[in-house]
Amino acid sequence: MLYLTRKVGESVIINDDIRVTVVDIRGKSIKLGFTFPAEASVLREEIHQRIQEENRAAAASSDALAAALGSAGQASAAPADEEEATGRDSAEKRHVVGS
Repeated sequence: MLYLTRKVGESVIINDDIRVTVVDIRGKSIKLGFTFPAEASVLREEIHQRIQEENRAAAASSDALAAALGSAGQASAAPADEEEATGRDSAEKRHVVGS
């Protein structure tokens, strides 16, 4: 971690296009101003952590759903094989049965 000392009105430049300026200091609180390109994402750390946790939870749910669907897909594979064996699709079978 880099530690810098800055006074009110002084700035730090990051990667030529992000400027962090000390705007105000009151007791233990520091107000910072940020200038950055529109494509940059700037989040408070606690918000970033919450987003990461939600993304991990969503990915886990997605994996569980995919696994459940994969199990269900294997169970329904038999009718598809039957269609291939007869060379008829469901509509043809209904038509033949209905005749």
